[in-house]
Amino acid sequence: MHLEELADEVQAVSDLYAGKHAIERTDTWFLLKLQEEVGELTQAFLMKTGQARDKGRSAAELDEDFRAEVADVFCQVLLPARHHAIDLEAAVAEKWLVWRPGRTAVAE
Repeated sequence: MHLEELADEVQAVSDLYAGKHAIERTDTWFLLKLQEEVGELTQAFLMKTGQARDKGRSAAELDEDFRAEVADVFCQVLLPARHHAIDLEAAVAEKWLVWRPGRTAVAE
């Protein structure tokens, strides 16, 4: 699946969620929801690495929680990118991939 197809699927799920819970997804909502998910990822990381209490979760459950939170953050990045009509593939190519080995890039 390509990134744009994945973003379509994520958008469809987000539309259902927003409709079910009567959420107006404003510019602010997208940013705050991403921040919320980064917080949950941080908590999952701390628990997985033994830097926070594990709440009785097994190592396998902590690993799964971490993977799930990474997925949440990734999806919450796709949504505001789409909301603001950002072509993520192009933006990544312009910002990151110019630094690939063998490419000529000028540091800013």
